[in-house]
Amino acid sequence: MSALPVKPNLHHTVPEWNGNNQQLSVTAQHERHVSHVIRQEGRTLRNQTNSQTLWDESDTSRRLSDRIWDIARWKDTLEDCAQKVDEEMEALTLSKEQTEHALAATSVPLDVNKECLTLRDGRRGLELVNDPVEEQLRKEVELIEKVQQVLQQNTDRAFEHLCVLQEIRHQLTSDLQNKMDALDIDMTCLSLTTKTTQISLKTNPTRIPTGSSTPQEWLQFSQYNVVRAQQAMQASQAMREELSLTRAQLQNDLDTQCSATEFALRKRNHLEEQARDELEWQIRNTEDEMREMESSSRGLDEDMQAKTACLKLAHTRLENRTCRPGMDLCRDEVQLGLVTEVHQLEATIKALKQKLSDAQHSLQKMQLHHARMLQDLSRKQEALSLEERSMNTRGRLVLASRTDTNKVTLVPLTNSSGRSNLQLLVQ
Repeated sequence: MSALPVKPNLHHTVPEWNGNNQQLSVTAQHERHVSHVIRQEGRTLRNQTNSQTLWDESDTSRRLSDRIWDIARWKDTLEDCAQKVDEEMEALTLSKEQTEHALAATSVPLDVNKECLTLRDGRRGLELVNDPVEEQLRKEVELIEKVQQVLQQNTDRAFEHLCVLQEIRHQLTSDLQNKMDALDIDMTCLSLTTKTTQISLKTNPTRIPTGSSTPQEWLQFSQYNVVRAQQAMQASQAMREELSLTRAQLQNDLDTQCSATEFALRKRNHLEEQARDELEWQIRNTEDEMREMESSSRGLDEDMQAKTACLKLAHTRLENRTCRPGMDLCRDEVQLGLVTEVHQLEATIKALKQKLSDAQHSLQKMQLHHARMLQDLSRKQEALSLEERSMNTRGRLVLASRTDTNKVTLVPLTNSSGRSNLQLLVQ
């Protein structure tokens, strides 16, 4: 059996072998150099990135700390401002309730004055006069109605401003709540480290959330809330001072008018008593004079009857002497005396009759006037009774003022929302 032919190997020359060895050495040296450079660059990069990362993390923590300080400062400012708004709302609520109490206190004087006017309208005849009391009562009614209108307007203004303060307080509370939430979040972020288990990669964390604001807008928003609250509190303080001053002025006006009405009523009552006493004195004197006149009339009538009897006697004598016969029918002294007596008696009777007529006419006039005086006395007594009833009615004003002075009213110092302390909106 014959052997298979062997394929001859490719032989290289010695120079090729030396060149290959040299090439391998050069390549190995180059690769080692490249590796060394990469290692050095990697070490440098690691150092640089570690430093940069530490610096960035430290800078972020510093910024978080600064931001937390800013938020905490504004949180304290907002809390202080909200507390002051609460106190101002409580003060304005108290002032409003005092104004409402003053408004309610005018109802009794108004009713009393109207009742007095109604009572005095019950006067009759000439006693129904537009005297100073009537004028002062009507002035007091008009003043009370004007005071009620002013106090009601002040109450409405205070209520409207309380609503404004309530809206401002709600805005401050909302801003304060946001500050506290942001403060909690930033403090949580500041407490996070690379070893915290809650950290993880997030999807697109660098996005700008919808509704984001700039630092300038953030600062201006809180500044606007505080400035607006301060302006509203200043307006509230001015309103409280105005309400207090208005209440004092109106109360002075009411007291002054009340004193004027009381003085006019007392003066009128005194004049009524004087007129009544004067009329009673006139009635008594008139009654005495009427009795004297009646007695005098009876005397005149008796005298006239007596003189008539004398006249009859004289007439009879004259008539009988006309029967004398002849020359004895003489106009002697007796005849002349009887004629003179008749004329004298006739004149006397005529004078007595005229005087009796005058006396009866005067008596009739006195009787008529006496009846009028009695009627007027009845009206004066009725008017005086009405004046006394009016004074007694106005005594309710003194009783009401004493009751208001002695009564201690406990006014709850709460704002219109019913909260006396700052309560945050807890989600």
